[in-house]
Amino acid sequence: MPTTDAAPAPTEVRFRAGGLSLAGHLYLPDDQQGQVPGIVLTGPLTGVKEQVTGTYAAALADQGFAALAFDHRNFGASDGEPRQHEDAAGKRQDLVAATSWLADHPAVDRDRLAAVGVCLGASYALLHACYDPRIRALGLVAGGYNEAAAMRAGMGRDRYRQVLREAAEADARAQATGEVDYLAAVSADGSEAIMGGDEPYAYYGTDRAPSPGWVNRITRTTIRELVTLDAATAIDLLADTPTVLVHGRTDAYCTPEQAASIHARLPGPKDILWLDTSNHIELYDDPRFVRPAVDRLTSWFHRHLGAGA
Repeated sequence: MPTTDAAPAPTEVRFRAGGLSLAGHLYLPDDQQGQVPGIVLTGPLTGVKEQVTGTYAAALADQGFAALAFDHRNFGASDGEPRQHEDAAGKRQDLVAATSWLADHPAVDRDRLAAVGVCLGASYALLHACYDPRIRALGLVAGGYNEAAAMRAGMGRDRYRQVLREAAEADARAQATGEVDYLAAVSADGSEAIMGGDEPYAYYGTDRAPSPGWVNRITRTTIRELVTLDAATAIDLLADTPTVLVHGRTDAYCTPEQAASIHARLPGPKDILWLDTSNHIELYDDPRFVRPAVDRLTSWFHRHLGAGA
């Protein structure tokens, strides 16, 4: 859902990451004069560029930024196998490549780069900013901040190890047979899905988020990627990167308590905007919440990226 009536139209682009060709949408300001700051975006689990990241990229371009939304490897119009597989290490490579491509674009000031992560993308954007000093400012929206130790504590030691065994067994079957084990991404009837509940289905399973590149399935081994992804423990490595969080006061999927904890641990300049949401996905596409989120991101990036050339 566009956040403005005249959101800039994207240009289709492709760039390479680790031998793979990735598909992106580049949004540029309509009234651009000179080089502008560049923002690379990464979004929710299974999401593609026409959905959440595209919504935020269009709105940020309308505020004067060059914004790149793209399909991570294995998803949408990008290369990669197995299809619909969450590759945590690969997604970090994708973000490095996306940042390099954006920095080389003639419309972009390579010294004024930022990253925005939404939902699970907040974990990847945080890790990216920790390890890539080209990212001079960071925005995290409705973030889920995966931490392996916390996952194990929440699941219990035995269940955690069982999940890892099940993933290893699925790998062995795929190696022997060539067949990949999939489950649904969302479900309307309560059947097994990696994103259970009504909210994910209300966004992905309806015409609310139409995209020819989105597929309602995910590899079963994605579960291992999620429970071993460790973003929160890297916070100390973020150094003095200015970081702003935007989070809903009501969020059953990425809790306000976790967002507050992450904000408290940030070592550099920081801010947090609390919005009076009633659920998680309102920050995906509802203008009542996307607009103030984009406004806060805009003011933060203008403040910390400088006026530029």
